[in-house]
Amino acid sequence: MSPFPLHKRVIADEQVQLVDPRNRPCGSASRAMMRRLSCWHRATYIIVRNAVGEICVQERTPIKETHPGWFDLAAGGVVGAGEASLPAARRELFEELGVGGVELVPGGEFVFHEAGLNLYGSLYWVDYDGPLRLQPEEVAAVRWVSVSEALALEKATPDTRMALARAIALDRW
Repeated sequence: MSPFPLHKRVIADEQVQLVDPRNRPCGSASRAMMRRLSCWHRATYIIVRNAVGEICVQERTPIKETHPGWFDLAAGGVVGAGEASLPAARRELFEELGVGGVELVPGGEFVFHEAGLNLYGSLYWVDYDGPLRLQPEEVAAVRWVSVSEALALEKATPDTRMALARAIALDRW
């Protein structure tokens, strides 16, 4: 039995960096307000790859405000107000998976604009074979799978699917 009630969705009160449709900073808002108004914002995506080329796929907890119980093909999250993308990526990787002190390789930016989610994504990847410490509020479980298995997951979040597709297009595998 999950320790999280299925009917309860958590939306953090953290302040998110808002941007205009050209990715220029234009203030901040709570995560809840950003979601409610479908505001443009920034997010980070970190693809975690092990020595045999598998990637770490996270199962989202049932209390996530979007896509509860789905799969994230990358770690990451929204960029906080006044925060730069690389520190945000490091923070998110440590919060979600307990991975710190590793080099994040930048993979550029992409735009995701679908179903009320409007963001500029910053892509990173890291090679990692160490232990993981999962954030219980966000990550229900992880599994290591091939890139093709990850892309075949029916309930993969669309933004992380796009991030992985970008990494593939950059020929990182």
